[in-house]
Amino acid sequence: MVGDPLQGHKDPTRRLDWSPNGLEIASGSDDGTVRRWDPDTGRQIGPTIEIVGLVNAIRYSPQSDKIATGGDDSMIGVWAKDGKLLIEIKGHDNWVNSLCWSKDGSHIFSGSSDGTIRKWQLIDGKEVFVLRGHTNAVTSICVSPDEHHLVSASSDYSVRIWNLKTNQQVGDPLLHDDQLLTVVLSSDGRYIASAGLDKNIYIWSLQAALKQAGDQVRAHIVISLAHSLIGFVL
Repeated sequence: MVGDPLQGHKDPTRRLDWSPNGLEIASGSDDGTVRRWDPDTGRQIGPTIEIVGLVNAIRYSPQSDKIATGGDDSMIGVWAKDGKLLIEIKGHDNWVNSLCWSKDGSHIFSGSSDGTIRKWQLIDGKEVFVLRGHTNAVTSICVSPDEHHLVSASSDYSVRIWNLKTNQQVGDPLLHDDQLLTVVLSSDGRYIASAGLDKNIYIWSLQAALKQAGDQVRAHIVISLAHSLIGFVL
């Protein structure tokens, strides 16, 4: 261990996030607070951010100047580093479990226990789209480096890949034997890693999954065309 533990929360700490610039760590706790820490000194930075309910999701903006939070109140809060609430985003019907930012910091993606994934405009909190397909809580989401795809994990035992241009699911779900808790993409966007209650970590090739989905689409088109030609001949 490097240095002493960072102490200050009064209840279990559920989520951590490093700022993209690497200068600080944010923590979210069941005590309803978000705290920022200097990893070199172990000291808290700035004021404590007070949130109603427990903090179940936390993510720095790409510019490291804002923090997005989500929890059991079904809302997303976006906070300045001085603790000021910049915007409160409403729309989910259950816990917010996971958050991601777009590269330019203009949008936020969220995954919720209501089974949906949503995209929001930061400027006004307006909902851009909803992705539906999971049959249970969405526990974790991540966006590919090129922002072409979003990957989600769920308590329905599945990992799903979504095309962010069409807002449609790509291919079949990637299945575990039990509920999933987390999913991450490699920094180059080539691989997906997923894990959950079945105690296994699965690694998937994103390109192979996309290719298989493309092959299935092409096969469907060929079959449909063949049926049409048969009907025409008859």
